[in-house]
Amino acid sequence: MKHLLTCIFVLYACYAFAQEKLTTSTFDVNYFKGNIALHNNDILHLIKGHPEGFILSWNKKTFGHQDWEQRYNYPDYGVSFAYQNLKNDVLGNNYSLYAHYNFYFLKRHVMLRVGQGLAYASNPYDKVENHKNIAFGSRLLSSTYLMLNYKKERLFNKFGLQAGLSLIHYSNANVKAPNTSVNSLTLNVGLTYNLEDEEPEYVYNIKKEKFTEPIKLNVVLRGGINESDFVGSGQYPFFVVSAYADKRLGHVSAVQLGADVFFSEFLKELIYYQSVAYPEENVSGDEDWKRVGIFAGHELFINKMSVVTQLGYYVYYPYDFEGRTYLRIGLKRYFGKKLFGALTLKSHGAKAEAVELGVGIRL
Repeated sequence: MKHLLTCIFVLYACYAFAQEKLTTSTFDVNYFKGNIALHNNDILHLIKGHPEGFILSWNKKTFGHQDWEQRYNYPDYGVSFAYQNLKNDVLGNNYSLYAHYNFYFLKRHVMLRVGQGLAYASNPYDKVENHKNIAFGSRLLSSTYLMLNYKKERLFNKFGLQAGLSLIHYSNANVKAPNTSVNSLTLNVGLTYNLEDEEPEYVYNIKKEKFTEPIKLNVVLRGGINESDFVGSGQYPFFVVSAYADKRLGHVSAVQLGADVFFSEFLKELIYYQSVAYPEENVSGDEDWKRVGIFAGHELFINKMSVVTQLGYYVYYPYDFEGRTYLRIGLKRYFGKKLFGALTLKSHGAKAEAVELGVGIRL
């Protein structure tokens, strides 16, 4: 299900981009090479050589015809394709497709790209043929990449150059075990190409009026499937009911305070398994597998989409699983002023528990 959710996000983004009137767009190609970061000692045997690859991207420029474009300093948005050779036959090669935004700083010479998408792993875990690949438990993965570049366009007619750093992350978010994930830290250098001879002027006519809105109540239903860290323990559905109040601080952000109730079927199976297989851990098997948490959060609004970050604490926690604090980060897409869809990752620190697909209403 996680892979389906990411596909939906990428396809929706591509569709949305295609509906815009093409004014000015660019292509860029970046070669990268670097290292796999040792975020977990269990993947030490997988780190060999220096992974390398390329990222090919199409970017649609904005010039301030909508207010959100002016507030974010005229960002670009587009799609990227990436190929990465992980320099290890156990890991194989990864092929990825992303939707991304480019944000600009320092007179538009510094670009920060944020991309989210779907990756295909050529050689995932197999208990017989590839048992050493504990990083990727499935062929389809979620992938995020960040790119920080110094960029100069139109150095040679329509061609320009850029160079900087990239971080590429692959994980299936515990949809299927094993899932230790891989993070690559790389240096990149690239070539840019502008498709048009000239660009329109940037528009700046936004009104600097104060934005106010009363506190709103939100109700969200989330769900999906996931698996415990024990390989072969099985995939089970989960459901989350969330309610929270939010308060807009302005046009681009809001703060949140609320509560979650978690119904995670994989915990029921994990509790039973540990009570039978590991009696020394003093798990009776009768522990409740439901959890209740409270959280505080922030929402960053970008056009009809937003980025959500939340920090939570379990107040009802009958079974110890990865600690009492949890994180949630993800995307929301608004359909009108009240209804929204959400795609979020829930984790305990760097340890992912689940990718959640949600629908909600803001009253």
